[in-house]
Amino acid sequence: MAQRAIALTNTRLEPSKIEPRHDAVAILIPCYNEELTIGTVVRQFRAEMPSAHVYVFDNNSSDRTVDEAREAGASVFHEPRQGKGYVVQTMFQQIDADVYVMVDGDATYSPSQIHDLVAPVLAGEADMVVGSRLTNGSHSEFKRLNRLGNRLFLSVLNQIFRVRLTDILSGYRAFSRRFVREIPLFGGGFEIETELTIRALGRGYRIVEVPCDLTERPRGSHSKIKLVSDGLLILNTILALFRDYKPLTFFGIAGLVLVAAGFIPGAIVTLEFLRTGLVLRLPSAVLAVGLVLCGVLLMMAGLIVHTIVRRFQEFDHQLRVLARESKPAGTVRGEGR
Repeated sequence: MAQRAIALTNTRLEPSKIEPRHDAVAILIPCYNEELTIGTVVRQFRAEMPSAHVYVFDNNSSDRTVDEAREAGASVFHEPRQGKGYVVQTMFQQIDADVYVMVDGDATYSPSQIHDLVAPVLAGEADMVVGSRLTNGSHSEFKRLNRLGNRLFLSVLNQIFRVRLTDILSGYRAFSRRFVREIPLFGGGFEIETELTIRALGRGYRIVEVPCDLTERPRGSHSKIKLVSDGLLILNTILALFRDYKPLTFFGIAGLVLVAAGFIPGAIVTLEFLRTGLVLRLPSAVLAVGLVLCGVLLMMAGLIVHTIVRRFQEFDHQLRVLARESKPAGTVRGEGR
């Protein structure tokens, strides 16, 4: 069972008293064909937090994204595997910093709100801070379908993991160094934000939400999200990680559904047998027995997998404790690359 030591807040933190050290903050910008906006995004974030280093990770752009990013003063890296998830994996592997800020390169997030994001991490109050676009304190411009999809996925996740998050698809986030070094990521596409959130919940990391505003893309800039295919991918990610982190609940529900389904033909056959003394619907009897047996087997499988997952969670916890104890005293500072 996943730990649930989660701190949630929808109030703005006061970051003015917390000044990040030089090169302690890395701003990571995944990009694909964002030549119209990337230069502005890099300049605005450099002006907002001069002490931070800005990295742009290009994902096979066919326009002038790379040139615009370099001219604006960013360090540019390349990720040949197509997909935002692969870009995030590479960003986390290649950049070393105390605090990481991830933001999209489409100029829809406000650079001034970066202080709200990094403050809880610098204060040691959060491992991941999510810029929530859907809180009461946010003024976000959403397309109707995007808002509907967001709320649908959010409802599913909150019900499954019994939390009260307000935005799981935000691309504006801050992370602690420990979180970036320890979190395992495997998703290759736009499901990466969902995976980050669920793995943080499953591994007991502290999540803080702060309000942020989402603005419309500039004219001529287009979203890369495909509503149907990416929506199905996100839903599949939620269900797959639900299975991985809460197998007893996942397989238990599936097993109970099959057992309940087996009772329907089973009840018909039983009533006929009590009335006539004969089994007149042999196929229905076989179906009922098969459904009940499959349901029981699923519940047993869930119990076994749950036990294995718990043991692996204990093992993972011990590894993290040993890793922290083996580190030298002091905080590792970010590298300007």
